[in-house]
Amino acid sequence: MRIGELSRRTGASVRALRYYEERGLLNPERGNGGYRAYTERDVTVVGRVQALISAGLNTELIAQVLHCFSDGGGGHELTPTCAEMVVALSAAHDRMTARITDLETSRELLGAIISAAPAPDGSGPAPEAVAGAGLGRGPDQTVAGV
Repeated sequence: MRIGELSRRTGASVRALRYYEERGLLNPERGNGGYRAYTERDVTVVGRVQALISAGLNTELIAQVLHCFSDGGGGHELTPTCAEMVVALSAAHDRMTARITDLETSRELLGAIISAAPAPDGSGPAPEAVAGAGLGRGPDQTVAGV
């Protein structure tokens, strides 16, 4: 498949795909006229690259992580070649966990604000706010206690 098709199938821009190639994350074959030729394996690799970038890993670490999968990142089996990466991957995992905790706290704060909002007619909390409040707080906790 050509780069436009890979872009359409993965949601990655053509520019991002070229950047991934430049960083060694993708290695398409070249067809007639120098056109890049991508495979189903590349669709899998791009999905993994996007997920890892979204998780906060840089492309240098991602290039190393892809080698933990069979077929250079496109396979579905983990290979036992990543022991040297445990420290870096553990640090990345800890950063993700901290971000998730921060997001959960933010979500609870927004939920508390929504549940405290008056109904459009001013008669009390909006029914949808009460239904979606579920913040897991005790009755004596306030928004500041989130």
